[in-house]
Amino acid sequence: MTYHPKSDFMATMISRGFLADCTDYQGLDEALSKGVVPAYIGFDATAKSLHVGSLIQIMMLRWLQKTGHQPITLMGGGTTKVGDPSFRADERPLLSPADIDANIAGIRQVFAAYLDYSDAPNGALMLNNAEWLDGLNYLDFLRDIGRHFSINRMLSFESVKSRLDREQSLSFLEFNYMILQAYDFLELNRRYGCLLQMGGSDQWGNIVNGIDLTRRVLDHEIYGLTTPLLTTSDGKKMGKSASGAVWLNADMLSPYEFWQFWRNTTDADTGRFLKLYTELPVDECDRLGALAGSDVNAAKIILANEVTRLCHGAAAAETAEATAREVFERGGVGDDLPTVTLSRAEVASGVSIVQLIVRAGLAASGKEAKRLIADNGARIDDAPLTDAGLMIDAAALASPIKLSAGKKRHALVQLAD
Repeated sequence: MTYHPKSDFMATMISRGFLADCTDYQGLDEALSKGVVPAYIGFDATAKSLHVGSLIQIMMLRWLQKTGHQPITLMGGGTTKVGDPSFRADERPLLSPADIDANIAGIRQVFAAYLDYSDAPNGALMLNNAEWLDGLNYLDFLRDIGRHFSINRMLSFESVKSRLDREQSLSFLEFNYMILQAYDFLELNRRYGCLLQMGGSDQWGNIVNGIDLTRRVLDHEIYGLTTPLLTTSDGKKMGKSASGAVWLNADMLSPYEFWQFWRNTTDADTGRFLKLYTELPVDECDRLGALAGSDVNAAKIILANEVTRLCHGAAAAETAEATAREVFERGGVGDDLPTVTLSRAEVASGVSIVQLIVRAGLAASGKEAKRLIADNGARIDDAPLTDAGLMIDAAALASPIKLSAGKKRHALVQLAD
């Protein structure tokens, strides 16, 4: 990147590694230098929480606000009814309006931790595209908006092409998604003066569509900016762990498990993740990321603490670190481990250890739990667990049992009072 930005926001995006591409670097930088720029990212409400795969987008909105501009979190109450086909192998299951509303309420909790939704000039806005999509008249929409889209061009977008190349069905419902997303940008510009759409690089085609449509209909100059599609250094998609999605809501993933996910970052990713997911100065991120050997573990603890503090608060970060020290350094149990609580009725005839490993989230299936035991990767109260047929009864649960998968993943099993 040879471009030297004038605005704090663009300088931050470039120096911290957020920027993959921009439709007009200089034009956007000029706009950002002149006054408050409203910018949005769209989030479809397909679950009650976002996961860490969305955290790079949330951090972009946070930096936007910290540098004096207005973030808009656009909830896809309308587009979730259709489903984004981008780089998917199949069609998303359709959700009911009640499901969508419940998911939006859950996701709102995440944004509240990162953004200030006050009445300040750059106070964040939370909007729902159902506001303008639910009332659309189909014939009017086709005439006024549909005529600006070329089927030939839409078929050329990688997200559509990859699906067709694999001879996988792409429904007309999904094909409409990119038109609706483009229309979102038009309406946000018309209603709220929004000048910028941001997103992952897989959204480039959808963003460009919105810019073209807004120019054609309103003759307004607007911009698009994308982030790299993040994978870990071993090629895995960001947002997944061995036991499933790494959710941002505490009721879907405990702050301790969230902290542990970041503590387990590979050495090669530590410096990059510090720049993307914390607010530590870039020089400090580089210094920490360059640590080697056992010293890099200190950098990973800083990463876990900083990311957890932003998402769940300082107290949760401190508790998670204290629990980790208790578990790893002193061989204790820790107060904040994921916990499975069994009723006396459940354990009356005994519960298999394999079932408990799965329920604790240490394995995805009974087959995987048995393999973990066979490979000597499971421990019970810090002793090797070798018997996959072991049954746990009430007597065994006179005090809580600690289960471990490898050296870094632990859970408690206890009996209800």
